[in-house]
Amino acid sequence: MTGLTLWRNSRLATLAGDLPWGLVEDGALLVERDKLAWVGPLTDLPHDLRARVGAEHDLGGALVTPGLVDCHTHLIYGGQRAREFELRLQGASYEEIARAGGGIRSTVVATRAASNEDLFAAARARALTLMAEGVSTLEIKSGYGLNLHDEGRCLSIARRLGAELPLTIRTTFLGAHALPPEFDGRADDYIDAVCAWMPQLQARGLVDAVDAFCENIGFSPAQTRRVFEAARALGLPVKLHAEQLSDQGGAALAAEFGALSCDHLEHLGAAGVRAMSGAGTIAVLLPGAYYFLRETKLPPIAQLREQRVPIALASDHNPGSSPGLSLQLMISMACTFFRLTPEEAVRGVTINGARALGLHDRGTLAAGQRADFAVWELQHPNELAYWFGHNPCRRVVVAGHERPPAPQKT
Repeated sequence: MTGLTLWRNSRLATLAGDLPWGLVEDGALLVERDKLAWVGPLTDLPHDLRARVGAEHDLGGALVTPGLVDCHTHLIYGGQRAREFELRLQGASYEEIARAGGGIRSTVVATRAASNEDLFAAARARALTLMAEGVSTLEIKSGYGLNLHDEGRCLSIARRLGAELPLTIRTTFLGAHALPPEFDGRADDYIDAVCAWMPQLQARGLVDAVDAFCENIGFSPAQTRRVFEAARALGLPVKLHAEQLSDQGGAALAAEFGALSCDHLEHLGAAGVRAMSGAGTIAVLLPGAYYFLRETKLPPIAQLREQRVPIALASDHNPGSSPGLSLQLMISMACTFFRLTPEEAVRGVTINGARALGLHDRGTLAAGQRADFAVWELQHPNELAYWFGHNPCRRVVVAGHERPPAPQKT
């Protein structure tokens, strides 16, 4: 066994190098175990490496991109909130519904009541849908348990998904998502509890990062700071739901803690943009939530570009504000709503999505990177932003192994 596998006859969008898209015509990928050993035009493949190839795959001229990264999801939950969607269409705001006991709290009730197997089965089906569109790395947040037992259950189920499915799953502890009913009027006490749960969940190997919802209907900057301080004491990186409904200064606070990302950002101000730029924090835009909540205030795209803040995109899959399961649709929405270029959008679900999770071994097609890539029935990568409503993904390779197609519903 040579351990070398050649994937040839393709157009590569490597997203590496100085050329637009990092395009390589008549491209080839040489895989050794779970890494890319060589990437480039087939005619440039060194003879000594060519001699070691044990298996070859002809891609028939298809487009190849890095595997997609969905860096912000709430994939594990019980129930659904279609009735709230109707209420919003009738004029109720997201904030009004939340303050009346709906919103996140209603999902907490359903999640606490669901069995582990029911939660796993529903989340697995959602993950398979994302995987069928080229996703090879997925972040899953907790935040619908809001007590130690149920937060632990959700994070454990996320770990099980990662063990049983051929994709990478990163887990994020989002205990500071909303105030559970048993802590009504005692938000500071609840933050004490979240900080106390954190080391217990970390000791069980369940936490890769820590997140919070810093917002008028969530938690204050001072309360968020306490969560971040607890995370820093444990050596855990932080992320933040920031400036979605108002400017709370959350992005600047997160940047102070070297946050991996700040997410949503429709109300992000100039000071927050500068702080994120200085900290190297990724801006994660969530066009699904923008669309579903019928928002009108755009994130400050021009300022993010000017300050060279990398932009990522994610599905934000959740039952209340973004129930979609198509990262390709998010690419199209980001171009239409936010006026990203197609290349910016595709980079947002590859290299920048990976960086938003603290991962530097994927997101481009280059020697030494993890062998995660997607094969598309497309001629140019800009078509990923152009087409929507169907799935042109034909093959996915994860860690050097071709992933079997997701089972079709009958």
